Amino acid sequence: MSEKVRSMFADIASDYDRVNTVLSFGVHHAWRKKAILESEAKEGDHVLDCATGTGDLAIEFKKAVGDSGYVMGTDFCAPMIDPAPAKAEEKGLKIDFEVADAMDLPYEDSRFDISSIAFGIRNVDDPVVALTELARVVKPGGRVVVLEFGQPKGILKFPYNLYSQHIMPAVGGWLSGNREAYTYLPRTSATFPAGKKFLKLMKNSKSFSETKAVKLTGGIAYVYVGVVQ
Repeated sequence: MSEKVRSMFADIASDYDRVNTVLSFGVHHAWRKKAILESEAKEGDHVLDCATGTGDLAIEFKKAVGDSGYVMGTDFCAPMIDPAPAKAEEKGLKIDFEVADAMDLPYEDSRFDISSIAFGIRNVDDPVVALTELARVVKPGGRVVVLEFGQPKGILKFPYNLYSQHIMPAVGGWLSGNREAYTYLPRTSATFPAGKKFLKLMKNSKSFSETKAVKLTGGIAYVYVGVVQ
């Protein structure tokens, strides 16, 4: 991932949680819970959450796998991950966090039961390489879970485009002081392959025996699940 993108995330890190909650009207919390449900995470599982940001999805996974389970949260941007350990500790949860690139994970093959990435795969240089890495570190039969924005169709298309292209940059820029970041993020969402197109990327990785896409909020977001072969 480019240094420009890394710098952008570092700049908005301190405001990231607050701005996300405002811009999504809090619905992103429900999307994460759906991702956990689709992962079929259970007590004792070992989970790797990539692009963990401030640790929200890693925290939800830790609740699902319990004290006997293990969660590692990683991000390629150190300032983004800085608040994560304290957030986990405040909830009484033990989670490891470290800096790592989803395209070149420093973990051995088949180490985890589940790997995940939420709102991060559209920012990597090559999504297929990232999917291959996410699958490599998961045991055969385990799951790779991707939560990412889509492009809604039908009645939601035009109001969502108006919101994401005009209102989101204005509000996000005002709250964070970085309008460029909240122009970049909706733009990458609008052009990133969603739905069946993303399932094709998963197929191209040659890592999964089966895949599925679950549409959320009319296609504003998707949960993708791949069973590692």
